Amino acid sequence: MREVSVRRSGTRSGDGQDPPAPAVSGQDRPTRAVGLDTGGTFTDFVAWQGGKLVTFKLPSDPTNPERPVLEGLRRLGANRATQVRHGSTVATNTLLERKGARVTLVTTAGFEDLIEIGRQDRPDVYALAPHRAPPLVPAARRIGARERLGPRGETWRALTVAEIERVTAAVARTRADAIAVGLLHAYSGGRHERMLGRALAKLGISVTLSSELCPEIREYERLSTTVLNAYLRPRVGRYLAALRRGTPARLDVVQSHGGTAPAAEAAREPVRQLLSGPAAGLVAARDVARACGFAEALTLDVGGTSTDCAFLAGELPRRRAREVAGFPVLLPLLDVHTVGAGGGSIASRDETGLLQVGPESAGANPGPACYDRGGPATVTDALVVLGRIPGDSLAGGTLPLDRSASERALAALARALGLRGAVAAAEGVVRVAEAHIEAALRTVSIERGHDPREAALVAFGGAGGLHACAVAEALGVRTVLAPEGAGLLSALGALTGGQRREASRTVLLAPNDPRLERTWRGLETKVRSALATFGRRRARLERWAEMRYAGQSHELAVPGGAELAERFHREHERRFGFADRARAVQVVTIEARAVLPGERPPSRVRRAARRTAPEHVTMRHAGRAVRASVWRREELGANFQAPGPALVLESGATLWIPPGWRARMHVSGTLMLTRGRP
Repeated sequence: MREVSVRRSGTRSGDGQDPPAPAVSGQDRPTRAVGLDTGGTFTDFVAWQGGKLVTFKLPSDPTNPERPVLEGLRRLGANRATQVRHGSTVATNTLLERKGARVTLVTTAGFEDLIEIGRQDRPDVYALAPHRAPPLVPAARRIGARERLGPRGETWRALTVAEIERVTAAVARTRADAIAVGLLHAYSGGRHERMLGRALAKLGISVTLSSELCPEIREYERLSTTVLNAYLRPRVGRYLAALRRGTPARLDVVQSHGGTAPAAEAAREPVRQLLSGPAAGLVAARDVARACGFAEALTLDVGGTSTDCAFLAGELPRRRAREVAGFPVLLPLLDVHTVGAGGGSIASRDETGLLQVGPESAGANPGPACYDRGGPATVTDALVVLGRIPGDSLAGGTLPLDRSASERALAALARALGLRGAVAAAEGVVRVAEAHIEAALRTVSIERGHDPREAALVAFGGAGGLHACAVAEALGVRTVLAPEGAGLLSALGALTGGQRREASRTVLLAPNDPRLERTWRGLETKVRSALATFGRRRARLERWAEMRYAGQSHELAVPGGAELAERFHREHERRFGFADRARAVQVVTIEARAVLPGERPPSRVRRAARRTAPEHVTMRHAGRAVRASVWRREELGANFQAPGPALVLESGATLWIPPGWRARMHVSGTLMLTRGRP
């Protein structure tokens, strides 16, 4: 296979990894706003500086995550007038690595084992020896308080001063770093939790109350969420405190629902950050799809360690509860599905002799074999061997790319699998990785009742464009959207995502009960006041209700307003094919949302396309050699069109256009890829 040297400034390989960017001077140009996204491998920056967008990347530092963030902000000259919106993985990594605080749980006596019993469902129905994630609080640090409230907030057993003193002394003996308080029926009345909270605060330890964090029914999920918040609070708090000390800029943190919260608020409730980075990317992907005229879209964010997928049906997909790392979270968050299939995913032979790709990743150190640091064979190395990542260096020559190291790693894998050569192994690795990605996209679309064939596939992340067309064909999707700056789209989403506050409360009322209106108004006052620090801009208010037929155990979300019961009947009929209008309807939980729009970066006016011919590389596709055009994204004009096979290189991402596909430039600056009949 013949290779040509294709050098591209600031372009990363298919695993979403880049070396440090050159310094960016912000001293002579004021930086108005910064969006940044910290990944497991690199930290991305998108800044609105002097009327222009400035982008660059720095290596992440898992042992000192604030270091690259502060370095990037210093390069940008961030000052007190700079608004920073930060998508963070600190909370997620703390949970995944089980490096959180030593938590003590205080709950109603007799319910100490609830977080371990859970719902008694099996995580894997077909596993002969199912395994649950061990609870974050061992039995020795679960303390029962002798008290009891009823489901309407009535006192069944009063919490006495003597009992508070006994519980406080018991907590002190556990030498806890953080305390979680979750009492039975605290959603309907939080006075017992507040009494305990005031006493426990005197120990000088962080305290999380379930009645303040998520005052909703379902005691197991509420208790799990409270424990998670306590578990994450010390480490996330230290991280955000270090950022606030290190920069004068105003810092907001992206939340799992796609909005942001000030650093002080985010430090109190870090459990709301568990999907911070993917949520920011989803906001930007929605804007890309809308600009290209698509109301429905699949999103594909392929980075160094994982792939994040979602289905957009007009609005951002939301869930009120889901599991993260095996633990339920009873808070509003965007519905993103993650699998361990990134560019750095390790390819190996499993114990049965079959090819396995992921979920383990080579990360930034040692990284893929092509980085010449002794790393294993990865998806990135397979892409190098196949020629989808051309050239002999990355980032304008600052990072040499050792193609021979990739070939040696894949050749060794081929011998272990009994295949003929590195190319055969590379083709197998890519096919397996794309099968994992396709399965993830099916999970968020077909398995949830959505038809993906009329939707567009928005591909971003460092490697999203390298796999997008293959998985689109497998799903019957005819259009792929490759936005400009695809490798930095999550940071761009953090910049443009805007402000959002949400508040909810379980009410258990009939749809026509007048208490609903009073409770909604109280929640609206709460979320509106939370946005008061952002000036006099009028926030858009939304009302939502979680409703069910009397006797059902699960709810449907419908917009609040007039004829609430009829709205529920129509949604039930749409989702399940029938409605029972003679049956009583119950409003379980109501929610108020307040939204302020985010920054809108200036549009980029495009030049006419250059008349020069593209470079070419010879690469492997579908078991044969093909000659592919190589284009540089910054040279493409408004009238650009090109058939596959072709590669489009830009700072932070690579786009592969296979044979049978054609790319054209959309007026929004997004490359629109379409395919003909198979």
